[in-house]
Amino acid sequence: MTRSADEVRHPVFARLYAMSSPAVERKGAAAHRTEMLEGIAGRVIELGAGNGLNFAHYPAAVTEVLAVEPEPYLRERAIAEAARTAVPITLVAGLADALPAEDGAFDAAVASLVLCTVPDQAAALAELRRVVRPGGALHFYEHVVGTGRLATAQGWLDRSGIWPRIGGGCHSARDTAAAIAASGFAIERARRFDFPIGPVPIPHVIGVARRA
Repeated sequence: MTRSADEVRHPVFARLYAMSSPAVERKGAAAHRTEMLEGIAGRVIELGAGNGLNFAHYPAAVTEVLAVEPEPYLRERAIAEAARTAVPITLVAGLADALPAEDGAFDAAVASLVLCTVPDQAAALAELRRVVRPGGALHFYEHVVGTGRLATAQGWLDRSGIWPRIGGGCHSARDTAAAIAASGFAIERARRFDFPIGPVPIPHVIGVARRA
């Protein structure tokens, strides 16, 4: 059965995320967003806009943003954030595997801490490739699977369903950079680093990939 955007609701996670995000931004996430969006321009589609944390970091070269967010509480927060932003931003409900856009309609796409949550990562990336014009870019900032004991723990948390249930559908053991490279985007630059959000530093990757 096909899902609709109206079915995507994580009321507890959404509120906790919105409450905790200012502290995470101060710890370094805001700088990561600026790095991710360096060089972006033209018409942009953002997948999983959340509560709009990227909006203030879009450079003036961006002419408009279509921001897709299915979770209603986060989408309302993002609408309020968009009203404070110089770049024109339109918020819509939508799903990663059925983006509300025509083929090749955008110069660039943004995926920021969202590809961990989509039910089918390959389908989401195929949709992003579909709506980005040939030669267009995918700017990404994602947490990814670690190595050794951390990777083992991440895999167990995902398989058990514990982390996806409490994390709004998040899967911590995904190798998202490899998935991007396998989806028809050529990675032009990527920086992998550990981000100490909590007691255990979590591997992240920031980069830009180009649609062939």
